[in-house]
Amino acid sequence: MTAGEGRLPENIAYFARALRAAGLPVGPGAVVDAVAAVEAAAIGTREDFYWTLHAVFVKRHEHSVIFDQAFRIFWRRRALLEKLIAMMSPIAPGFERPADRPQAGAARVAEAFPTGAREPEKSRETVEFSARLTVSDRELLQGKDFAQMTAAEIAAAKRLVAELSLPDDRVPVRRYLAAATGSRIDARRSFRRSLRTGGALIELAFREHAEKHPPVVALVDISGSMAEYSRLFLHFLHALAEKRRRVSSFVFATRLTNVTRELRARDPDEAMARASALVKDWEGGTRIAHCLAAFNRLWSRRVLGQGAIVLLFTDGLEREVTRDLAFEMDRLQRSCRRLIWLNPLLRFDAFEARAQGIRAMLPHVDEFRAIHNLAAMGDLCRALSAERSAEADPRKWLRKVA
Repeated sequence: MTAGEGRLPENIAYFARALRAAGLPVGPGAVVDAVAAVEAAAIGTREDFYWTLHAVFVKRHEHSVIFDQAFRIFWRRRALLEKLIAMMSPIAPGFERPADRPQAGAARVAEAFPTGAREPEKSRETVEFSARLTVSDRELLQGKDFAQMTAAEIAAAKRLVAELSLPDDRVPVRRYLAAATGSRIDARRSFRRSLRTGGALIELAFREHAEKHPPVVALVDISGSMAEYSRLFLHFLHALAEKRRRVSSFVFATRLTNVTRELRARDPDEAMARASALVKDWEGGTRIAHCLAAFNRLWSRRVLGQGAIVLLFTDGLEREVTRDLAFEMDRLQRSCRRLIWLNPLLRFDAFEARAQGIRAMLPHVDEFRAIHNLAAMGDLCRALSAERSAEADPRKWLRKVA
C-alpha cells in the first residue's frame, strides 16, 4: 500500500499543523517532504518513524524539546502508530519508544493539540475570537512567569510588551534650544530681533538646555537557563528601539554577539528570526566574565557615551568564577552612567546571594531587579524614568548573607 492510500499522510499533516501551533516553523512543503521521507525510508519501527519526522520538521536545536513532547502526545494512543505503519510496511513493528519525564515546553505543546491523532472531519464550524484581552486576562498575564506561559500566552505577552509605556528618562545635554521663556537670555537672537526696530526696542529671546533620551545598552544572557526569559526581553528591546532608536543590544552565552542591527527590523518576528540566525551559541553554556571582557574591549567606547544606561540581563550563575569577573564588572560600571542588573532568580522569595558569581557581581551594580513577568517589565520602565530606588539597592542582598 502506498503512502497516499492510508490515514498516515493525513495524520502527519495534522501533526505538522500542531507543531506549527506550538511554535515550530513548519510549512506545507515540510509536510510533503515528511510524507515522502516516511514512504522512502520503509519505516518499520516507532523509533525509525520518530527520527524520520525529526529530520524533516526540526531545523534548530531548541526545537527538539518541543518536537519530542509533541510526538509523545500526538501519537500516544496505544498501537495506533503501529497500525498506521503496518499499512505502509511489511515489517512488523516491535519497538515502542518509552515515555520520558515531562520537559520544558510540555504545556505549550499540550495546548497546541489536546487530543491524539485523529481522522479529518468532513465539516467544521468556524468560530472567530477577539484578539483583545479582557481585564482579568491582562491581570493574570502581568503576574505569570514567562517560563510557565503557553504558546498563546506568550503571543499575548508579546503584544502587551509592545504596548508598554516606555520610560521618559530624558536628561539635559550641553546643546541649547530656543525657548519661549526662561532664565537664560539668548543674546544673539535678542540682538537680531532688535534690528527690526533699528535698536529702539530690544525684544529678549531665551534659550534652554536641550533634552534627549540617554542611550540604552542591553547585555542579554541567552544560555540554557535564561532562554525562556531572554526571548521576551528581546521583544522588549525591539519595542524600545523602535520608538527611541538609541538602543544597542548584545547577546551572550559562550561568546558575545551584537544583534542591534537585526532588532531594527520593523516586524518583531522578523527581528527575532534575524537575531536567531546570527547567534551561534543560543542555549549554550555561560561565560559571563569572558563576554564582559569582549564587550569592554571592543564595544564600550563605541556605545557607552552620552551617559548610557546598561541593562545586564543574566542570572549570574557563572561556570568558573575568577577575579576577572569582578574586574570586568567594575570596568563596566565605571564606563556607564547607570548599571542595572536584571535577574530572573529574584522571582523566588527565598533567593539569597550565595552563589560566588552573584556575590562577585553585586558590589559593582547600581540596581538589582527581578525580570520574570510583565509586571516586572513595567517596573523596569518606571525605574528608568526615576532616580535610583532603595528597594533595588544591591547592598541589602549582600548584607543578608554577610
